[in-house]
Amino acid sequence: MAQTTLVSTDIVAARLDDPLLRLIDCRFKLDDTSWGEREYETAHIPGAVYAHLDRDLSGAKTGTNGRHPLPAAADLAATLGRFGIADDVQVVAYDQANGMFASRLWWLLRWMGHRAAAVLDGGLAKWQAEGRPTRSGIEQARAVAFHGTPHDEMVVNARNVATSNALLLDARAPERYRGETEPLDKVPGHIPGARNYFFQQNVGAGDTFLAPDALRGQLTNAIGDAAPASVICYCGSGVTACHNLLAMEHAGLTGARLYPGSWSEWCADPARPVETGNGS
Repeated sequence: MAQTTLVSTDIVAARLDDPLLRLIDCRFKLDDTSWGEREYETAHIPGAVYAHLDRDLSGAKTGTNGRHPLPAAADLAATLGRFGIADDVQVVAYDQANGMFASRLWWLLRWMGHRAAAVLDGGLAKWQAEGRPTRSGIEQARAVAFHGTPHDEMVVNARNVATSNALLLDARAPERYRGETEPLDKVPGHIPGARNYFFQQNVGAGDTFLAPDALRGQLTNAIGDAAPASVICYCGSGVTACHNLLAMEHAGLTGARLYPGSWSEWCADPARPVETGNGS
């Protein structure tokens, strides 16, 4: 059975020799963009290839489309094919711990129609804490043709956000949402009417995800009476919003959409309204 949200270290360890398993290392740091690649070369799960957030999982920046815009579909398909992701492959993405960056690849694969994709719960930190094997150096997969195409209904743009009655869910830390601090973008605050649900609430001890029932309770409290399919998730640049989308999917709250440009795109246009404080 395909894994479509989260997968345990036990399951991955049992399938390490499976030719239909593709492991993708997504470790990254926003303030040191080569850190993940260096760490990958030092030690990674055997068989894993490395995906760089800026080069592989994002498109070209224009200054007005956000810090991590979606890659063009053709470019992403070529990247996924280079990673060896054929139609029958189970993909497992992982990062240093909580899935913050791995969830971006998980969402991109779903956007391109590849549903057999999951995030390793607890990431490499859990894998290593359990004494499981690692390998050094750089690995490459056998390139294949990736056949997926984008599902446009999964995304919204700034115009949709401005004119929609959908519920906006902001994944950033509360102090960034309230506009008390803004370490990355030009303007502090949030999109008017948005509610705050910090993505770190999705994980507990050991940076593993909460159980589906617990996630459902937290997320339902955050979105209130809104139907999951009417929710638009955003964050600073369309990365940690994917963590909330993963949590919603794992909790059975399906159909929410992503605003990829997120706050970094929204606030780049001074004509767009900004709200501070606790908002909704």
